[in-house]
Amino acid sequence: MFDKSHLDRISPTLWEIPKAFRDDMRAPARVYASESMLEEIAKDRSLEQLVNVATLPGIEKWALAMPDVHEGYGFPVGGVAAFDHERGIISPGGIGYDINCGVRLLAADMDIEEARPFLHDLGRTIFAQVPSGVGRSGKLVLQAHDFDAVLRGGAARMAALGYADSDDLARIESGGTLRDANPALVSDHAKARGHDQLGTMGAGNHFVEVGYVETVFNKDYAKRLALSENQITVLIHTGSRGLGHQVATDYIRLMNRAMPKYGLVVPDRELACAPFLSSEGQQYFAAMQAAANFAWANRQMIAFEVREAFARVFGKDAPTLKTIYDVAHNIAKVEEYRIDGASRKMVVHRKGATRAFPNQPVIIPGSMGTASYVLMGQEAALSESFGSSCHGAGRRMSRTAARKKMGSKTLREELGRQGIVINAGSNKGLTEEAPFAYKNVDDVVNVIHDAGIAAKVARLRPLAVVKG
Repeated sequence: MFDKSHLDRISPTLWEIPKAFRDDMRAPARVYASESMLEEIAKDRSLEQLVNVATLPGIEKWALAMPDVHEGYGFPVGGVAAFDHERGIISPGGIGYDINCGVRLLAADMDIEEARPFLHDLGRTIFAQVPSGVGRSGKLVLQAHDFDAVLRGGAARMAALGYADSDDLARIESGGTLRDANPALVSDHAKARGHDQLGTMGAGNHFVEVGYVETVFNKDYAKRLALSENQITVLIHTGSRGLGHQVATDYIRLMNRAMPKYGLVVPDRELACAPFLSSEGQQYFAAMQAAANFAWANRQMIAFEVREAFARVFGKDAPTLKTIYDVAHNIAKVEEYRIDGASRKMVVHRKGATRAFPNQPVIIPGSMGTASYVLMGQEAALSESFGSSCHGAGRRMSRTAARKKMGSKTLREELGRQGIVINAGSNKGLTEEAPFAYKNVDDVVNVIHDAGIAAKVARLRPLAVVKG
């Protein structure tokens, strides 16, 4: 447990572990949290991991933890760090195994009262349309050259195949395509794991959730996004599946072998890294972008399947499902920021964190029994958090502890009393993702809002949840 006495208060929502805390720190470590949240955050290794991040070569300004922070691999989940483009490193542990795990928000031209009689049928139909679970195959299986085209083109390639349109692409972070992706740097093993997984959800905390806009906080922003109270919404939360996991595994091994060549020593072997401009660093960056493109293609295919499910349930009265936005949670990007009065290129690592550029939607999914949020990025994010926000509620309980606390039958009954329809492929997986296993999403989002990083736009409530 981290001793909170080592934290200096910068503001009501920001705390700092000073650079002097440990001799090997190259920058301070900062945590966004309310005072009441700190005790829980300090219980696991997340703050220790954040201090380790602050020791990495080329780090600028500070290592950051968002209010949903919890212990992860290498970096804490909810960690953000920016490294100088010329002299900094890149670390797969700062992106995570599920490269471009992210979330897409769709909104329907339909309100809750129109949809309510169809929720059970809609939940079952989405569950049938969207393959879910570990190792599940999708309906779209591509040959090698076609699969490489997806790794190279991402969501744009799905548009060429007829599964997306220009309106979808305009509302995805980076247009759903990272241009420097190189499929040749993705191993055959990784491709074998992912070749039949387009349009599949996976297990764990991944889901498709039908909900509605419960509250609008900012009418101007909501109007800009075409969101209104009682409007039906769909959240799609998944990533790069087995392909992204294997890319991470392959390059963590490569970087562990390469570090002695560059004289790199890290306090935790999970922070294996290489200079960004080194051969190993550039290989990983190109492979990571290919995996990120796969994840955007995957969420695009699921959006297509969800639209098909709505068409099956509602027939000629099916609503139009418009993409509001799609954001990445686990990714590294080259971005420019003003540091010491000059514009400089940074390699920004977001691990369980969402980009929050000014006037860009920020989508924060909660747990299946609580709420999710839409926010809008603010100018302060550029100077304070490298354009980054939290990405969700954040776990507060291990999966094992969650299973021990409540059985699946009791959980289903409890959610049913709240009017939430559940379709899940695994009772074990369902209880692992119970709402009580997560932090209070309202508290997490309020920290981000009060810090001026992103402003609250709307609160969404779940109606029908589909889990792996």
